[in-house]
Amino acid sequence: MPSDDRGVIDVIDTGALPAGFLPLGEDTEAAGHATAEWLDQLDALARDGSFAATIMGPISTGSLKMAGKLDKVISPTPGESYLVLLTGPLRVAHLTDHMPLRQVIDVITADLVARAIGQVNDAMRSWGITHPRIVVAGLNPHAMGDEERLSIAPGVEQAKAMGIAVEGPVAPDSVFRQCIEGRYDMVLAMFHDQGHIAVKTWGFSGNCVIMMGPPYLHMSVAHGTAYDIVGTGKADSSMMLSAMRICGQLASGQGFGGETK
Repeated sequence: MPSDDRGVIDVIDTGALPAGFLPLGEDTEAAGHATAEWLDQLDALARDGSFAATIMGPISTGSLKMAGKLDKVISPTPGESYLVLLTGPLRVAHLTDHMPLRQVIDVITADLVARAIGQVNDAMRSWGITHPRIVVAGLNPHAMGDEERLSIAPGVEQAKAMGIAVEGPVAPDSVFRQCIEGRYDMVLAMFHDQGHIAVKTWGFSGNCVIMMGPPYLHMSVAHGTAYDIVGTGKADSSMMLSAMRICGQLASGQGFGGETK
């Protein structure tokens, strides 16, 4: 049984990976199978209410691929799940993720934009932000293009009609700075690098990730396994610590920074 003592950390060991079996800094099929089992257990415990939220440490997709378990990783899917990067006051949700830019243009529709805004708004309210302020980045320079006129702006208007406080499309060369300055609580970026470059330039160390999509709060870190520094004592724990701190705040309805808005 889990302990009620706040000074005690409970560890669940499935026995999927015997101690001392794993070679350091290498992908292995055994590690892939163990990771898949742990992810399944994490999901099951979160869905039955045992956990208020989950945090996934850096995992090796190489090991998962060797084990044929790559499908266990939750991947952002437009209209279903979204990657959110957080670093201090800059918070960015991504309409699309690992997708070539030529495809992004075809994927963006008014309905998709409106649906994403609605999902972001609902999630933020569940985290304790009672009046989320969302801004949508444009796709083209100065947010002046066919995509803005035909898809993004109509999607924003649909969301406004649902009572959501949202603005856009705003020029992508200034919208992230506006969020940093406190004008907005979340930016909806149109594609992977549009948001990732802003986040990793503004504050790389300490940033963390929310995967919106599962029916529970699911967070992770914004870096990989760093096999090149295994055993050197150089690992930066700030991203995991940030994920743990923010996850606790959001899961308890305290919003970002421990404050509701």
